[in-house]
Amino acid sequence: MNKQESIYKNIHQDIIDRCRSGEQKAQFQLYKLYYKAMYNTCLRIVNDSLEAEDIMQESFLKAFEKIHFYKGEVSFGAWLKKIVINHSLDELRKRKLETNSIEESVYEIKDEEYRDSSEEISLQIEEIREEMKKLPDGYRIVLSLYLIEGYDHDEISEILNISSSTSRSQFARAKKKLIECLKEKQIEKRI
Repeated sequence: MNKQESIYKNIHQDIIDRCRSGEQKAQFQLYKLYYKAMYNTCLRIVNDSLEAEDIMQESFLKAFEKIHFYKGEVSFGAWLKKIVINHSLDELRKRKLETNSIEESVYEIKDEEYRDSSEEISLQIEEIREEMKKLPDGYRIVLSLYLIEGYDHDEISEILNISSSTSRSQFARAKKKLIECLKEKQIEKRI
């Protein structure tokens, strides 16, 4: 660990320790450090800006109430993100939205199967995000957790209470569906 990493860790540890003793100024400091990333995580899951804002606020309150459980085994951001993701998923379940449940079949789907080397898809990041929002919840959540949040399929399976193979197949199907939607959008632009 270099000196800069050590200082960074100590600064955050001090803020966390002050939060544990209920210091509101320290809580606000942690909030300012993490609120944008946590809001974006919520938004990618629930797909509604007002609901994402509410969930993010509630998640921070929950984190501050439970901060004594934070042991420092993972970064504070990772610990907080897990709270945010779980709370977002709970809210989705409460909304009783229809999710695409996929039967637990093992699919050997290779990335190359969905790559079309003859066509270049040139879309802006914002267009991709817009198309992702249109995916069914089950697809969008797995795709976001894997590609954007950086979780692997074993971690996703724990978070969503599904098998790793289901996570992989949902990811592959979500990716295929997203690529199809993006290609259609590209064709529409040409017309």
